Amino acid sequence: MTSKRSLWSCLSALSCCLLIAACWGISGCNPQEGGGGGAGGNSSQKRIKLAFVTNVIASFWDVAQKGAEASAREHDVDVEIFMPTDYAAGQKRIVEDLLIKGIDGIAITVIDQEGQLDLLNSTAEQTNLITHDSDAPHSNRLCYIGIDNYDAGLACGELVKQALPDGGEIMLFVGNLDQLNAKQRRQGVIDAVLGREPDPTRNDPPGTVLKNDKYTILDTRTDGADFAKAKADAADSISKYPNLACMVGLFAYNPPLCLEAVRDAGKLEQIKIVAFDEEGGTLQGIIDGEIFGTIVQNPYMYGYDSIRILAGLARGEELETLMAATEGVYVPESKTILFPARVIKKTPDPANPNELEVEAFWTKLKELTK
Repeated sequence: MTSKRSLWSCLSALSCCLLIAACWGISGCNPQEGGGGGAGGNSSQKRIKLAFVTNVIASFWDVAQKGAEASAREHDVDVEIFMPTDYAAGQKRIVEDLLIKGIDGIAITVIDQEGQLDLLNSTAEQTNLITHDSDAPHSNRLCYIGIDNYDAGLACGELVKQALPDGGEIMLFVGNLDQLNAKQRRQGVIDAVLGREPDPTRNDPPGTVLKNDKYTILDTRTDGADFAKAKADAADSISKYPNLACMVGLFAYNPPLCLEAVRDAGKLEQIKIVAFDEEGGTLQGIIDGEIFGTIVQNPYMYGYDSIRILAGLARGEELETLMAATEGVYVPESKTILFPARVIKKTPDPANPNELEVEAFWTKLKELTK
């Protein structure tokens, strides 16, 4: 077990227990072109080559890259990390190129579970394919590694209610709603805020105002991972809705851009911000009291387990055995590995072990990714 993987376990539990392991240097990787993360070996033997494909370039994926590279060293394989700049089109180009060159396994976060179905199934016919962060459960992928995004959305919705105990108007922001994780997070937030019975199959269409006696969810803005549009959407919402009380950013880049728009409008006292993921701007905003809190995942383990499982499959090991060896929760019936979402706040509830203090969390995160 690598020391960096141990750090992530500490980060998840904020405990003092570290597993002692050998330390390796991290080799660099161009995020747009990929880079090797495997250990050296006998050049006369065929190296196992794996790929870890994200949806965009983001600091969230830098953490996952560290996990993937550590796992590649530990399991004596080569890994390339790909972070496309042009979303689904970029993923398609990357995957097709990998298949032409020859690849022993691909881990991908799915942008459009329906629109990419043919690509995913074609890929699964030619190599070992698993999904991470965002799933396509109706595809022929072998397994999924991530969180329960609906449950994470419920936790985010509870944060919104803590930030707005007296109620108010709320706007949601996300990259796109074709991506399953975005759709599930959004629905979880809506159901929690409106006090509904949880139902992960529910799907409130965007463009409809949703409300109860305290809270009004005005709309969901999508930006297609265009950061300039994401900030413009936030600024337009502030202008359009003078009584806006809370902005919820569901992708890592959304909360810091919402914060910039709120600052520009001079409405830090009026508008609360609730976040997803551990973007540096989000964590600093929590420290400064400008963002109420954030829901974080476990991207290090997404990367680590993706490469661990693909390496084992390439060597002929059984999928079920590999999945059962995870530190996460193995769900055999859906072929998923789930890691719990956690809540990061400036002042966490000491009675809630799933709430972590922001500065301690960030310190561990910096150790993990240095």
